Amino acid sequence: MTMHRTTRIKITELNPHLMCVLCGGYFIDATTIIECLHSFCKMCIVRYLEASKYCPICDVQVHKTKPLLNIRSDKTLQDIVYKLVPGLFKNEMKRRRDFYAEHPSVDAANGSNEDRGEVADEDKRIITDDEIISLSIEFFDQRAQQQGSTDERQKEEVNNKRYLQCPAAMTVMHLRKFLRSKMDIPPTFQIEVMYEDEPLKDYYTLMDIAYIYTWRRNGPLPLKYRVRPSCKKMKITHPQDGVNNTNRSESDSASDKASSPAGVPSTSSPLPSPSTLVQPSQPHFTHISNPINGTTMTSPNRQFTYGNKVRKTALNGSSTSSG
Repeated sequence: MTMHRTTRIKITELNPHLMCVLCGGYFIDATTIIECLHSFCKMCIVRYLEASKYCPICDVQVHKTKPLLNIRSDKTLQDIVYKLVPGLFKNEMKRRRDFYAEHPSVDAANGSNEDRGEVADEDKRIITDDEIISLSIEFFDQRAQQQGSTDERQKEEVNNKRYLQCPAAMTVMHLRKFLRSKMDIPPTFQIEVMYEDEPLKDYYTLMDIAYIYTWRRNGPLPLKYRVRPSCKKMKITHPQDGVNNTNRSESDSASDKASSPAGVPSTSSPLPSPSTLVQPSQPHFTHISNPINGTTMTSPNRQFTYGNKVRKTALNGSSTSSG
């Protein structure tokens, strides 16, 4: 069984895919050439194609006469840039509002609200690190999920919910620590934070959860948790060692059985309770009957036959009789 390790990527490693080679900044109004699929800022590529008909990166001809016909706006790429680069969308909207405030003669009636900088972060679903996110946390009951929801159960779920306001940069690990300290959960149990029925990674931030599960801001971010016993780590032994150990244990157990007295319990039996009186065990051999305290202890079917003779032996001066 192979385990896939998840690693976080720094924004600097993605910069070559998010930056315009013409201006050296992050994409603003990302626009792509349909012939080679290279992307640039809209203003940068429009100005460049006024003097050239070839792609600035691969030198492919965009169009013979009208290169502006073969470029398209890339909304998906622009949304990715706005979500990955902190504060870029807010700064761009402010810059556009300041521009139209300083130049009232410029007609922006034909443009969209985003062109005029009148779009808020909430409308664009852009979340910043310092933003406060409202979330709800409740216990995940799998049996209730399978049985379905009733009015009484819905009332219980509402009563069991807790509401928090946390920074968007807070991770799931911080939320787990908060639940453990708030509910006095011992370290022998582990806490899993979930979205619906899917466990979340410790390094996920609330901003990551909102983006991954397309939270629409129409209510608190719904999260759940469950408590499980911690699994003990098992020691892995090599197959050869395991075979040797099993053979050795079998031989040891066989020798123990051969040399152990008949009346003594094996070591695998459960230990007696402290209230049980344990009598000291006397050594007992199968072919010898020992007189102890004046009484002779004989066990049935403990006779050895040599040919046609049966021999009995006694200790402490007793004679040996043979039949």
